[in-house]
Amino acid sequence: MGTKKKTTRKGKPTTKNTNITTSYTGTLDIAKSGMGFVMVSGLENDILVFPTDFNTALKGDQVQVKITKIRQGTGKKEGKVIEVLKRKQVSFAGTMQVTNKHAFFIPNSIHPMPDIYIPIKYLNGAKDKDRVMVKLISWDKASRKPEGEVLNIFTPEQANDLAMKSIVAEAGFSLEFSAETLAFARSLSDKISEAEIAKRKDYRKVLTFTIDPLDAKDFDDAISYQVLPNKNIEIGVHIADVSHFVQPGTAVDHEAFERATSVYLPDRVYPMLPERISNELCSLRPHEEKLTFSATFEVDPTGAIVQTWFGKTIIYSDRRYTYEQVQEIIDTKTGDPSMDHVNEILWLLDFTQKLRQQRFDHGAINFSSQEVRFTLDEKGKPIGITVKESKESHQLIEELMLKANQLIAEKMGKIKIKKEPLPFPFRIHDQPNEEKLAPFVVFAKKHGYTFSIDTPEHIAHSFNQLMQAAKGKPEQHVMEQLGIRTMAKAVYTSKNIGHYGLGFENYCHFTSPIRRYPDILVHRIVESVIQGHPMNDENLEEKCVQCSERERAAMEAERASNKYKQVEFMRSYVGQSFEGVISGVSSFGFWVETVAHKCEGLVSITSLSKYDDFRHVETDYALVGLRSGRKFNMGDKIMIKVIAANLDKRQLDYEWDMSPVV
Repeated sequence: MGTKKKTTRKGKPTTKNTNITTSYTGTLDIAKSGMGFVMVSGLENDILVFPTDFNTALKGDQVQVKITKIRQGTGKKEGKVIEVLKRKQVSFAGTMQVTNKHAFFIPNSIHPMPDIYIPIKYLNGAKDKDRVMVKLISWDKASRKPEGEVLNIFTPEQANDLAMKSIVAEAGFSLEFSAETLAFARSLSDKISEAEIAKRKDYRKVLTFTIDPLDAKDFDDAISYQVLPNKNIEIGVHIADVSHFVQPGTAVDHEAFERATSVYLPDRVYPMLPERISNELCSLRPHEEKLTFSATFEVDPTGAIVQTWFGKTIIYSDRRYTYEQVQEIIDTKTGDPSMDHVNEILWLLDFTQKLRQQRFDHGAINFSSQEVRFTLDEKGKPIGITVKESKESHQLIEELMLKANQLIAEKMGKIKIKKEPLPFPFRIHDQPNEEKLAPFVVFAKKHGYTFSIDTPEHIAHSFNQLMQAAKGKPEQHVMEQLGIRTMAKAVYTSKNIGHYGLGFENYCHFTSPIRRYPDILVHRIVESVIQGHPMNDENLEEKCVQCSERERAAMEAERASNKYKQVEFMRSYVGQSFEGVISGVSSFGFWVETVAHKCEGLVSITSLSKYDDFRHVETDYALVGLRSGRKFNMGDKIMIKVIAANLDKRQLDYEWDMSPVV
């Protein structure tokens, strides 16, 4: 703790006294010890807050903190919370304690927080020792207990449901939409008026289709293909026109902004928008007329894009393809007899593979991605694990979306308002972190891979050469994971510095407004430019910060839920041994990912002490035995035994099995 710098709000001082800033806004973090630290953007050190000075604030809350002391010599600040500006979390998982006169909720949290008083009228049927979700409804004074209401009661068989809801709530996402938002969504009509059609370019008679996962419910993008009179090909990327339904100032817009993203867990989705909008009104389902916002490219016989167009459209999707169906067409050049539009799909494949190669030629980094999917039974219990890899069918859609996002950002980046750049939510990605890059370069060279760090372009080229050379080798996955860790995090901002990983000078998110709020912002701004009245949103940067923070929170929730499922799956294998690959090394042990299941667990330094006294060699990403010289390196294959699977902590514990790797 104590040196974090990021927060969800700007750290502007709110009052001053004799040239000393006495209060700031920031985000409260609470250590397991109970001590608090307010993280303020722009301050070198966090502000220390004692538990008695939290003033009803909980971990993750946005607060105003008043400075009470500045330590001489170090200049470190101590303070007290004077106001909670925004709660991160309002729903909590835990256990009830109920007597004849009183009812209290005991939170299941590793971070200190008070019990919540539940008035009898808000028990909603909960009894003593029930596992429940509770909503915080009031906490006005630190001298009183917070009050709450029981939302859900869970039986032992519903442990998975409780765990998933708890993870989402901990990340600061609402579990349900407000009654006002749901009522607004229900009030929206699916009828498209002739007046609305007249405002749009009509693509209803142009061949149009979607390509999505087999289990997809919200289709937010469709592709059109047509041969123009000049024999060029026009490709349309048609995106659900969410901004037509989600207007600024409405309840649904406010709640979408607060969420800023959908959250995807192994067995469910917590959507950014109510299903009435995401799965019905805006989903580009086959054989239905839908309102869209489109980017089209005219492509000449050489594959060059010679003209682009952006605007509001109406489409009619002729059919829905799954990725598997499109991949079959690509693999067989025909697909099964029911497959139509084979030639169009193969042309799109050729075009998008050229786009892909152009990206890499211009400095994009080619990290291959693996996605672990759980096979679940009817109760949500994992019974199998599969690894999904990106194939040409996925790349076909990916490249078209990337190109649409790039070209729109490029166009918007040229727009001026009173000689100043148009405020626009770019998606940026900074160059690799030099501190993280240095040990990676040393590690790569020890494995025989050359790496140049002279320029950002050379770094990208070296990454691509390394990934190509390591492909299919035991160290491939480790090299990719270590390479990704050197990278900066992509964020949303109006201050454009380009997207390093993609090799684009201009990039934004336009293609998924059903599940990402920045895309809605982009749609509104692009529409304002098309109409000749460019929006000048003075609060845009603040909105970008919110969207970036919520994106990180959603990713953390997704990782936590995947870890829960890994632990749940491996509980059946406690005591059994598996082949694994060392995926991380630290001073307190090393992590191993099983080859068969991709489930990661820790082999602690304590469990290794019976063999030798091991020390961490950071530059080698290794643990080394002082007496034996035995090394555990990143990427090594070893045998491990599963010794514990703790669902509450979402933790797998492994032990080194000295058996030779099979």
